[in-house]
Amino acid sequence: MAEAQFSVAFAGPLVSLQDAGRPGHLRFGVPASGAMDRRSLALANIAVGRPLGAPVIEVSLGGLTLDCTEGAVSLAITGGGFVIELDGQTVAPWGVLTIRAGQRLVVRRGHWGAWAYLAFAGDLDAPRWLGSASTIAASGLGGGMVKTGGTLKVRDTATLPDRRMPLPVTARPRAHLHVVPGPQTRCFRPEALEALLSGSWHVTPQGDRMGVRLKGPALELGDALQIPSEPILRGSIQVAGDGVATVLMADHQTTGGYPKIATMLDDDLDGFAQLRPGDALDFARLDPDAAVEQARFHAARLEAYFEHAKRAARL
Repeated sequence: MAEAQFSVAFAGPLVSLQDAGRPGHLRFGVPASGAMDRRSLALANIAVGRPLGAPVIEVSLGGLTLDCTEGAVSLAITGGGFVIELDGQTVAPWGVLTIRAGQRLVVRRGHWGAWAYLAFAGDLDAPRWLGSASTIAASGLGGGMVKTGGTLKVRDTATLPDRRMPLPVTARPRAHLHVVPGPQTRCFRPEALEALLSGSWHVTPQGDRMGVRLKGPALELGDALQIPSEPILRGSIQVAGDGVATVLMADHQTTGGYPKIATMLDDDLDGFAQLRPGDALDFARLDPDAAVEQARFHAARLEAYFEHAKRAARL
């Protein structure tokens, strides 16, 4: 069985092994985790013939440098518009390339996007915890953080023709975001929701896989800080006592007592994750019925897109 091995020459903060996540464990205090940009993870796997939710390397803006020390394997790179270099030669992202023993792959921040994904044409050796290789960044449980000086192994490898993906890039940052008010709008002063919907917002540097703080108008609370702790979902816009809004992401805590003024439409979350510190954004209101309708429409469209991607990958 063919194998490829890698030495991690450099890994920036929050570079980790991720897959489709571990849903169903929130009641035990375990976040679902998974990719920050789930669509890009799936498309990287499709490009190299792997299951949509197979383990990949998620690369942050800090970047990643891998030295192939043994074997050969093809890999796909999706996500943001990162700069990709193979042995010092720039190659296009959103494509498939092959790396062989003695070669170096560099992934570093480019002009846009916050996360990139590397999927291998083979079985990436990634420890599972509760059935998933997704890494919880705060604890390291799951496949694990990718760290400088570490090693990676890919089993049952294959090499594929180098090519660009014959599909449009879908990982563009999304700055116009849809939200459903609640579930605790009653805990805010009456003008807070209007401030959320009409205010000027920017992503701050205070963000990680757990959540991203926003810069914008203060969302003033009413009698809100005595509410009981309750379950939390990815995409919740939570507001602490200082009035600062935080969008909760893949590694969000499972319960919390701060009120949530609104919840972002799930289809917008991958695009939101690709925003960088300093990027501007705004929110548009949806009522629950419209949100359900949009969610079903986007889910059907995404399923069709994935099927198209699978057919294109087989050509």
